[in-house]
Amino acid sequence: MHDADNILQHLQQRFAADPITEQQTVDEILTLWVPGERIVPMLQYLKSSISQPYAMLYDLCGVDERNRTKKSGIPAADFTVVYTLYSFARNSFLRLKVALKGEFPNINSSHQVYANANWYEREVYDMFGIVFNGHPHLQRILMPLTWSGHPLRKEHPARATEMGPFKLWEEKEVREQDALEFKPEEWGMRRQTDDADFMFLNIGPQHPGTHGVLRIILQLDGEDIVDAVPEIGFHHRGAEKMGERQSWHTYIPYTDRVDYLGGVMNNLAYLLSVEELAGIKITERAKVIRVMLCEFFRISSHLVWFGTFAQDVGQLSPVFYMFTDREKIFDIIEAVCGGRMHPNWFRIGGVAQDLPKGWDKLVREFVDYFPGKLKEYHNMVIRNSLFKARTKGIGIYSLDEAIEWGITGAGLRACGLEWDFRKKRPYSGYEMFDFDIPTAQNGDCFDRAVVRVEEMRQSLRIIEQCLKNMPSGEYKSDHPLTTPPIKKHTMQDIETLITHFLNVSWGPVIPAGEAMSCIEATKGANSYYMISDGNTSPYRARIRTPSFPHMQMVPFISKGYTVADLLSILGSVDYVLADIDR
Repeated sequence: MHDADNILQHLQQRFAADPITEQQTVDEILTLWVPGERIVPMLQYLKSSISQPYAMLYDLCGVDERNRTKKSGIPAADFTVVYTLYSFARNSFLRLKVALKGEFPNINSSHQVYANANWYEREVYDMFGIVFNGHPHLQRILMPLTWSGHPLRKEHPARATEMGPFKLWEEKEVREQDALEFKPEEWGMRRQTDDADFMFLNIGPQHPGTHGVLRIILQLDGEDIVDAVPEIGFHHRGAEKMGERQSWHTYIPYTDRVDYLGGVMNNLAYLLSVEELAGIKITERAKVIRVMLCEFFRISSHLVWFGTFAQDVGQLSPVFYMFTDREKIFDIIEAVCGGRMHPNWFRIGGVAQDLPKGWDKLVREFVDYFPGKLKEYHNMVIRNSLFKARTKGIGIYSLDEAIEWGITGAGLRACGLEWDFRKKRPYSGYEMFDFDIPTAQNGDCFDRAVVRVEEMRQSLRIIEQCLKNMPSGEYKSDHPLTTPPIKKHTMQDIETLITHFLNVSWGPVIPAGEAMSCIEATKGANSYYMISDGNTSPYRARIRTPSFPHMQMVPFISKGYTVADLLSILGSVDYVLADIDR
């Protein structure tokens, strides 16, 4: 029996009295509409009671359905809450949907089933106004507490110019300042016990150890961390809302800025979803070009992490050496793309241009140069006694805990699970490449570092294979929905000329449907869940980033350690604030 049929049959037998409706989606992920009052028992059943369970809540998001016109096969709903589950044993996703009616609907919280549902539910409440009954702390997470409205509802303005000029009168300033004050009692924290007075310490939002605008409030007993509350959202720029107002093509450069150290890798996660919706097949040359550029950015991102992590725990020199090598990578990126950190070079259907003459010489020089530098950095940092003392046995979590909190990427592999989406669910031609999946066993700060260093070596192997086996042929698909469209077709007839003009000015019309991509990004699993209503812009653009669940787990792995240990933990997580906040 097909795995999807098997799961559907299990649910129908277990919940025989409840209507369960299957929806066909372009990505062919099993998608089921289930009753809202039964969602928590169903999640519990799928996580704990079936063989090969769906152990990870991969994503949880909302959709405002009120303006949607192409509703074939979709139950009547004003809003939808979407639960995306993942089973490592089955190597498959499962999407559960709950249809909600009313202006401000409610649904039971699932935080007791999946620990990482806490932040995801807060985000849905913040963005859509959907209330999760029983949530332990349902308040805004990305927007300021004083914000009016819910930004991802269709009636909320998409541009600042639609909202009038900003004004900060005295009463408003006082209200904003009061909202920023941390009140421990709201989080169930005590200020003192019979034998201790707790101190509350702000780390950030301007602190070199937070690597961006992040605030973490620590409850301290002396120097020991009793509890921690991350406050995020300072870097929130409405990336998902922007997706609804931009054309499918002009949204590409916005994705560059999500994980702004990942460069073209953000483009790839988005474009795979769009291309699946449009039915576009990518040429072999375009696939390999994309893979090569992605792996260059993986090394580049890891170099930033490696250098700053070493600096966080007391070594100053490595960051200068590693940023110098990062510039060498950017020289190659610039030669190929014209840009460096944000090249905006991938396109719907392929890439913007073919590789320039001499690209192979630049890549060969780096492939020959970098292994020696990696060995040097390994000796300089990983074998350093100070680095070991600050990272070994710090910030430990088990494999089960990692899956419970939605951890992916190097943080998951450091717990011993040999799991990489490039290998397990290959995309963009990764099945053609020979590389290993680095793992470690202890799940601490040191092992997370060891895994990432080895990942750079494996990325170099992939780049070398791209260099030696670059296919000939076109750098972009011949499909009519590629952007920009193929120019030569405009000379055939006036209809084709008009179509070309519209595709350039308005962008392509992507067929109605739903599709989710998933890639192994620099920091873990990154995906775009795109909904098209058959228009020139996405109806819904959901970005699942790895840094969001990773930051949610920081309090869990920080308790009992010291303030100095917290900086080691933050450095080992390797997050980017824009990746958290979007």
